[in-house]
Amino acid sequence: MKNRLRETWNSGKPALNGWLGIPSTFSAEIMSKQDFDSITIDLQHGLTDYSIAVPMMQAMSASDATMLCRVPWLEAGIIMKLLDAGAMGIICPMINSRKEAEEFVGATRYAPLGYRSSGPVRAGLIYPDYHNQANDQIISLAMIETEEAVTNAEEICATPGLTGIYVGPSDLAISMGEGPGLDRKPGKIYDAIQHVLKIAKKAGIRAGLHCMDPNYIKEMYASGFEFASLSNDVRLLTQIVSSQINDVRS
Repeated sequence: MKNRLRETWNSGKPALNGWLGIPSTFSAEIMSKQDFDSITIDLQHGLTDYSIAVPMMQAMSASDATMLCRVPWLEAGIIMKLLDAGAMGIICPMINSRKEAEEFVGATRYAPLGYRSSGPVRAGLIYPDYHNQANDQIISLAMIETEEAVTNAEEICATPGLTGIYVGPSDLAISMGEGPGLDRKPGKIYDAIQHVLKIAKKAGIRAGLHCMDPNYIKEMYASGFEFASLSNDVRLLTQIVSSQINDVRS
């Protein structure tokens, strides 16, 4: 099973992730051709559901970008269905405790490492020897995005089988009494993010976060993050169209 995301990490390089909020196979195909190490289909805040997520993964199959999905919530059924459909990893929102982290990881792993049910209806077709390799290849990223999760970060990061954590700066800021926003500058939220990063590094797992600006991503790579998402397809499309229109009208 080829896994570009793990290959990037194993080479010692940080990974760049694309983000899909538009429920379109063509948008997914375009994004998958842009040299991202991985692409995430967002089923939480994006406009995508399972019925379109599967064709989107099919559209990206010609690319070597690792296909991930962010699920709407910690619910084993949708986690397993997306993995069976070919997702190589899951980002799960609002993981606030070790118990929730264990439940999440368990849904992504076959016994004896978890309780995932066997039925890789599409994954078994596209990935050779799927059952024997899935436990080693599937990526599980728990979202740290509340003050409670920051408090429990050490226990969460120590969860057996967890690939890494993924910081959601906007929800984290709201939880800690500030306004939403990515690319946090030094201050309370920034300090909390760096605190979680240190805990993840100490635990030997990967640390990622969602960003807007390419230069900010470079700063976060330099600070130790190994995984970063560059905005999303909605914002990128909006930015380039707005910029082009402004150029014409200026």
